[in-house]
Amino acid sequence: MGFDSKAFSYSHVSVHNTSKDCWIIINAKAYNVTNFLDDHPGGEEVLLAAAGKDASEEFEKAGHGSAARLMLDEFYVGEVDPSTYPTPATTILSPPQPEYDSGKTLESINKILYLLVPLGIMAVGIGFHFYN
Repeated sequence: MGFDSKAFSYSHVSVHNTSKDCWIIINAKAYNVTNFLDDHPGGEEVLLAAAGKDASEEFEKAGHGSAARLMLDEFYVGEVDPSTYPTPATTILSPPQPEYDSGKTLESINKILYLLVPLGIMAVGIGFHFYN
């Protein structure tokens, strides 16, 4: 690229998340796209939604061509150390979920109804007999 490459942590890039200071990460490279917000063909809101974050997947899904990829060089500020990326919370916080078996749930409901319905009928019969 012809210039000194700096290395940034993910947390360093993540603070650049406003319209006055907008960095994005694409393929472990940080880009300062602040001056491109008004010119982005998809609108500035697309870039602002990705500000301070890894937008690699969104960039690829948008189908950017070679012109867009070459344009990135103009905004390049440095590499982002992948080891500093946050661990997705779902892998830390979510315990494995048991599989839902609707057949067992319906079976349990049926058992409860088979018990409660006769009891209800008996209660009505006793009440009717008691008050008559």
